Amino acid sequence: QVQLVESGGGLVQAGGSLRLSCVGSGSIVSINVMGWYRQAPGKQRELVASITGGDETNYVDSVKGRFTVSRDNAKKTVYLEMSNLKPEDTAVYFCYANIRDWQRWSEYWGRGTQVTVSS
Repeated sequence: QVQLVESGGGLVQAGGSLRLSCVGSGSIVSINVMGWYRQAPGKQRELVASITGGDETNYVDSVKGRFTVSRDNAKKTVYLEMSNLKPEDTAVYFCYANIRDWQRWSEYWGRGTQVTVSS
């Protein structure tokens, strides 16, 4: 069974930094796109950043220049480096990945990690 587990969330002051990690485990044969979504209270889940198997990245405009997504294929891990954090970055952050197990490609999600930025 494939699982994604996030870590690295927490409470930080505005202007601070955090690094999120998401590790895949289980019957993983191959991983294509990996990335991060976030959901703030009362808001829809939004894509924050993604990275393809060829290391092409994509960011929502509000985090460009402040967040960096990267991956370590050997460790089956995706990272999100967040700097100059703002109160509006407060949300639950979820990692996701398109993963092939022994049968098919499927989309998997982590359970989320809370990021709270105080002003």
